Order: sequence, then structure tokens, then C-alpha cells
Amino acid sequence: MRIGLAQINTIVGDLAGNSRLIEAAYQTLVAQGAELVVFPELVVSGYPPRDLLFKKRFVSDVEQATQQLAARIGSVPAVIGTITTNTSGTGRPSFNAAVFCHEGKIIATARKCLLPTYDVFDEDRYFEPAEAPTVVEFAGLRIGITICEDIWTHEMISTRRLYNGASPVTQLAGRCALMVNLSASPWNHGKGGIRQKLVSDTARQLRCPVAYVNAIGGNDELLFDGRSLATDAQGRVLAGLGAFRSELKVVEVGAIGPARRQAKPALAEDSPDIHPTFEQEDLADIYEALVLGVRDYAQKTGFKKALLGLSGGIDSALTAVIAAEALGPQNVIGVSLPSVISSQHSRDDAALVAKNLWIQYHTLSIADVVAAGEATLAPLFSGMPRDIAEENIQARARGLLLMAISNKFGALLLTTGNKSELAVGYCTLYGDMCGGLAVISDVFKTQVYALSRWINRDKEIIPLNTIEKAPSAELRPNQTDQDSLPPYDILDGILKCYVEEGLSRADIVARGFDQAVVNDIVRKVDLNEYKRKQAAPGLKITSLAFGVGRRIPIVQKYVS
Repeated sequence: MRIGLAQINTIVGDLAGNSRLIEAAYQTLVAQGAELVVFPELVVSGYPPRDLLFKKRFVSDVEQATQQLAARIGSVPAVIGTITTNTSGTGRPSFNAAVFCHEGKIIATARKCLLPTYDVFDEDRYFEPAEAPTVVEFAGLRIGITICEDIWTHEMISTRRLYNGASPVTQLAGRCALMVNLSASPWNHGKGGIRQKLVSDTARQLRCPVAYVNAIGGNDELLFDGRSLATDAQGRVLAGLGAFRSELKVVEVGAIGPARRQAKPALAEDSPDIHPTFEQEDLADIYEALVLGVRDYAQKTGFKKALLGLSGGIDSALTAVIAAEALGPQNVIGVSLPSVISSQHSRDDAALVAKNLWIQYHTLSIADVVAAGEATLAPLFSGMPRDIAEENIQARARGLLLMAISNKFGALLLTTGNKSELAVGYCTLYGDMCGGLAVISDVFKTQVYALSRWINRDKEIIPLNTIEKAPSAELRPNQTDQDSLPPYDILDGILKCYVEEGLSRADIVARGFDQAVVNDIVRKVDLNEYKRKQAAPGLKITSLAFGVGRRIPIVQKYVS
């Protein structure tokens, strides 16, 4: 059977635009010989719709758009992810669903069984779960339909315990000759291989081919990488679609006969070969994810240009590279905002990265703005020593001017702070935190260095001096980050333990970190929760980012 995999990039709530994409993809795949076309989860509405689901007409509008799409499906059937109303009178008002369309009609509706409610997911807030997956019989072929989380009950997946042993895959055993899975599975670093093994093992368990179609694109902070695939009944990957790009592909999965009940097969000892489109080094994956995130956030919110402050440091340089790749150098504005204590090498490095990228570049001195601010505050601050209050006037002067430029030219202001800084509060509210998108807020400082060196693998784009010099906010003379922070490899190691793994101080010390350093870093993380609540949305690349997936109270006294 020839299955069309439709890995397309939709926009949440753009029902008309998404419908056009769906119809165009369907027609293209049918013309290429597809005998069945499969789309991602919630492709009609876009994923995740979140509280749009509570708007009075949203679900009915999605259902109407789905009916209109079904009317345009011909003799080749299509499976389309959508939302349907729960008419039972009990439970939540709607279902996360998939419709099987043929000859202008919806001939079957499948509903998602397992609703993830952890990390960035909150589906139990909106949807009612189904008791079992749906099997559709078409032209003598029994097709099992699952939706994303329905196959995430593998023994290697820790979240399987949330479902009290329920397994839609087990429920399908012996009942289908083909299984399709419609997904909107957000990407994070290291997830791709897990998904591929999950799909392959599902195919071997069911002894039937599996077609897995994942969403692509950036929606707010979430990044979807695609990597759709199809396997044979032995779990071998027959074809895979590319990462971080829209793609349509017809895959021949071989002759498929009606399913027969049979003993549960033993899983193969060795994993099947991964299709070459899945293979990509980690740094390339991270870079492409960030580029996609910037491009989609800007384009889907209506921005044609991006703006950022270029300090001459490595974080702003990396952000500029990503922005230029995402939007084109002609659409990126870099602004240097030196103060009286800014070093000459920082000014030179800022100018050089702008030159290397061919982006617009301007220099605006903030000396007079800072002086005016200090003069205004002088009577109130009289007799008090200079401290962080005066230092932060510089950062806020920069934020003031950058926001003015953003307003004047309609450019999206990108913040340039990394995850390490955001974790310990080395960022200034209403200063360097001003902006509409925090591009590298989920990238640790050590990863910033690694990405920068990777970008320079063929030629110098980020100035070597920017990479090699001691990092500094340059808010006071001769300042460096290590005046008050441990080296970044140590800092990031502690932060991964505390923020991402949720370990206690004692557990972190047991891993070999100095107790005094651990106590200091943990204290900084806890004290700066209020800043992160006011930060711009940040692109998620790790298993746990600051943002919707991490909900720590600001007012709390727990000491771990």
C-alpha cells in the first residue's frame, strides 16, 4: 500500500489557512500515487490550541472546517487530525480526534485515549479521553488509528505510569493490518531516537506496518521537528521525512492483508537501521530548531524584521546568526549601545559580527541617557554607595532605546540571554530582558560556546575574540561573570541537576559538586523566579525549559 505522509506546518487557529494547506498536500500526494493520506494531530486547528478551546465558537468552527475538508476528499481516503464535540452530556466538552474521510464524507471518527498532562501538556484540561482506539475497515483492510500519546506506553517511557496500565497499542493487537499514528510531538534535544524506537517496537508488537506523521513548525515556545516515518511489520524504517522542514512523501509499505490473531511477538534484540534523514549531529539539531523557532514566531505573528542589541558578547552574536539565518540578513537590525565603560574590543566585536552576517548595523551611545538617569536620581541616592542600582540603569537605557526602535520600525525585538543567566538572575528586568522572543533562553552557556564553535566550523562568522574572551556584562569596569559565578561548566552541571532533574542540594553535592557553591546557586535560582515569570516566551530545546512546563511558585519557602 502506498501511504502519503503529510508533514505540514500549520498555525494555531488559522482554520482557513490550515485547510488550504491540508487540501494542497492531499492533492499533491494523491497525484504522486498515494492510496491513503495521513496528516498530523489537530492539523485543522493547529497544536496546541490551549484555551482557544474555551471560546464559544471555536470547536464548532473547527468541526465546520473539517466537514468542508471532508467534502473535498475523493476516492483516496485521508485521516485528518481535528476536534469533535462530546455530545454525551458528561465529561469534558470535546475530543482530540481524527476523522477518516472518503468520497466527500467522514466515514469514521477516532478519539485520543491517553491525554498527556505533564511538562508542556495540559490535555486533560480540555479533552475527554476515549476508552479504546478505533479500527476502520476500508476496502477489506483494517486500519488502527492512534493519536500521539496513545503509543507512548513503552516500558522505556516513564510517563506510562500515568495511565494505570492502559495501552491502546495492546488493545489493537490482532485487530489491525496497518496502524497510523497522528502526532504533534514537540521536539527537545535527544528525543528523535526515542520516537523512532517507539514506532518500530509498536510495529513489531502489532506485527503490522505503522505510519507515523508528526507536526512540523514553531508555535509559541514549542518546536515540532517532523521526522515522520513509516515502518514495515518487522519495525524496519522504510522511509523517514526530514527534520525541521515541511515535506510530503509517498511510502510503499508492501502488501497488507487482513490482520489475524496471533501470539504476541518477541521484540527484536537489535534496533532497525535508522533512515538517513533522522541522522543529524546534536548541534545541527539545536541550531535548526532555533532557526525554525525564530522564523515561525516572527512570520506567524506578522513580523518581517527582527532587532537585537549587539554587545560584542557571545550570546548576542549567536542570536544574530540565528536571526539572520531565519529571516535573511536584510531583515535583521543589530544595534550597538555602548556606555562609557564599554570596552573597545566589545565595540569592535559587535561591528565585526554584523559585517560578517551582512545585517544592518547601528551604534547608539547610551552615555547621555545613563548620565541623565543618574542625575535625576542623585538627590534621592545622595550619600549612598554605587551598586547594582546604577549598573542596571545602563541595561534599562538599552532596553528603552531598543523598544523605541522596535516600535518605530515594527521589528521584533529578540532578547539574547541564555538559560544559565536566566536561571541565576543575571539579567535585568526592563533592560536586557525587554523583547518579544527569548531565542536562547533554553540554551545553557556551555551550549552557547559549543554552538558558536560549530557555526565557525568552515569559516569565522562569530569573531574568535568573542568566543575566547572572558564573558562579562560590562556594567562596571573590569567586570567578568566569574566574579560571582563558578565556571560555566560547573554552573551548568549544577543547574541541570537542580532545574531539569529536580535534585535536592544533598543529591547534587553527592555528585561531586562543592556544597557552598551548590547552596549559592540554588539560592540564586529560587530568588529569581519572579524575573522568569516576566520574561519573553523562550524557545524550548531541553526536556524542561523555563516557561509553561515549569510552574514554580514565586512566593514559597521550601528548602530542598
